[in-house]
Amino acid sequence: MSTPRPASSDPGELAIAEQVAAYQREFPLVDPQVETIVSTLSRVARRMSVAYGRQLTVLGITSAEWEVLKALVVAGSPYQLGPGELAKRLGLTPAAMTHRIDRMVAEDLVTRERDEANRVRVIIELTANGRAKWLESMRMAAVFEEELLQDITPTERPALSEQLGRMLRRIEESQPDALGRTDDLA
Repeated sequence: MSTPRPASSDPGELAIAEQVAAYQREFPLVDPQVETIVSTLSRVARRMSVAYGRQLTVLGITSAEWEVLKALVVAGSPYQLGPGELAKRLGLTPAAMTHRIDRMVAEDLVTRERDEANRVRVIIELTANGRAKWLESMRMAAVFEEELLQDITPTERPALSEQLGRMLRRIEESQPDALGRTDDLA
C-alpha cells in the first residue's frame, strides 16, 4: 500500500487541507469546498507558470518575449504587427514595447523595418529563429500539459474544460479591465 503524497512539496507551504483548516479556524464562514477548489487552482496556475518559465529559459527566451512571439504567430502569416498594436495586445506602454522589441531584435527573434508603403509606419516581423523558438516552446508545453492531465481521462476533459471556461467567463464579466494584470493593485 502506498503512502499518499503530500499536497505540497514545499516544506514551507501548508498542504491545501491544512491551509483550508487554518482559514476555517480564523474565518468560520469560509466554505471549505470552495476554498479547496480556489486554493488548488491558484497553486496549479502558479506551478504551471514556473514550469513554463523553466522551459523558456532552456530556449533562451523570457516569458515576456514569448508573449510577443505568440502575438505575432496568432496574427497569422506573414507574422507582422505594428509596435502600437503589439503594445495594445500585450497591455504594455509604447516605451515598454520599444524596449522589449529592441532586445528581441538583438536576439534575432523579430525584425523591425519601416513599411515601404507608409514610411512613418514600423513593422515588427517574426524571424525564422523566433518562429523556431515559439514552435519548440509549444512542443515542450504539449509534453508537459499531457503529463499534467494524465489523471484526467479523455472523456472527463471536456467537462473540466467547460467548467473552467465558465469560471473564466465569470471573472472576465465581473472584472473586465483586469485581463490578468495586477499593476493597478500596487
